[in-house]
Amino acid sequence: MYLWMKLLHVLFVIMFLGNISTGLFWHWHAARTGDPRLLAHTVDGIIRSDRWLTMPGVVGIIATGVAAAMLGGFPILRTGWIWWTLVLFAGSGLAFMWQVAPLQRKMLAAAQAVPFDRAVYGSLARRWEWWGALALALPLGGLVLMVAKPAL
Repeated sequence: MYLWMKLLHVLFVIMFLGNISTGLFWHWHAARTGDPRLLAHTVDGIIRSDRWLTMPGVVGIIATGVAAAMLGGFPILRTGWIWWTLVLFAGSGLAFMWQVAPLQRKMLAAAQAVPFDRAVYGSLARRWEWWGALALALPLGGLVLMVAKPAL
């Protein structure tokens, strides 16, 4: 049962990290055009993919991770690589809730505004890209810890 739970955990991690990284890529791709309709469409798609992939990924990662740790006999709070991965994962969640998601809503509104203000949108997008990169880098660090399992 442990190996099945671990497999589900890895699949949720792939879904979660894949969605974040592709969101950053598709926004970068749309931003190169400067077309506000394409930007609005892309940001709307990113918001929807967060609802359908990122958030369920978070729930799945936590549920299967806790279950795998329990089935594997790993004390969650006393196993360093698990504890620090949880800290990194929580940091990613905070960055998402406090910065990424609000910026996405502002970017969508800015892209839909008439007239389109490229400078306003660009400022929001640069902040979103920075916070989005952080929200991706933190769980990537957790992925490294989960695979390497260093003694911490």
